[in-house]
Amino acid sequence: MLRCEERIANSKQQSAPVVCAEPETAHRRRCPVRCLLFTVCCLLFTASCRMDMHDQPKMKPYRSSTFFSDGLSTRPRVEGTIPRGFLMTDSEYFTGKKLGRGSATPGSSPAPVAAAPGGVAPIGAAAYPDDVEVFPIPVTKELVHRGKERYEIFCSACHGYTGNGDGMIVRRGFRRAAAFNDDRLRQAPVGHFFDAITNGWGAMPSYAAQVPVQDRWAIIAYIRALQLKHEDQQSQVSPAASPSPATTEGVPH
Repeated sequence: MLRCEERIANSKQQSAPVVCAEPETAHRRRCPVRCLLFTVCCLLFTASCRMDMHDQPKMKPYRSSTFFSDGLSTRPRVEGTIPRGFLMTDSEYFTGKKLGRGSATPGSSPAPVAAAPGGVAPIGAAAYPDDVEVFPIPVTKELVHRGKERYEIFCSACHGYTGNGDGMIVRRGFRRAAAFNDDRLRQAPVGHFFDAITNGWGAMPSYAAQVPVQDRWAIIAYIRALQLKHEDQQSQVSPAASPSPATTEGVPH
């Protein structure tokens, strides 16, 4: 087969034009090579722009940085900044303590007032003089229902569904929990219960992380409802009937 140049030269000598075409096999051989080169270029371009999620250009807390003059990546909080939801202007609502008589150390509970020299321990508000005696929010039917739901989730395991301190884990061998129907707790101010839920009391841990402030007051409202129900049941129990004079006739003295 003559080369393309020779065929063109020969065509100049002849009158008929000659069309020069490359062999079809060579064209087919070059097409995969071009596709492969294009694919390789795309892969190289993609790899050069890749950025994994674990390798992001960011400042990590407590790591050094040359960008700021103090050499720290973490910026100090602006003075006076208060996180959202922590503007506790109503101290009685957020602490259960009377105004100006909150606990000095956050997370700590003051001990109850010690017994008098006569040996009689104070009860009621006198035992917990720093705790509020009145609910700082309106006690509604919805609040008590909410408290019942939260009480059965967080409190009934120890204190029982009736508040007698005989919950399921107590029946399984754990130390007996406080009974809300005892005179000591029936006369205790509501702030004492809030303090116990927030900071813990005795073997009871703090539930501040599990129970929001609003739900703590709801639980206390339900505890008061349990105490009132117990008092009502006790008042309905008639005392033992004393023997009438007719039944004592003929009985030797």
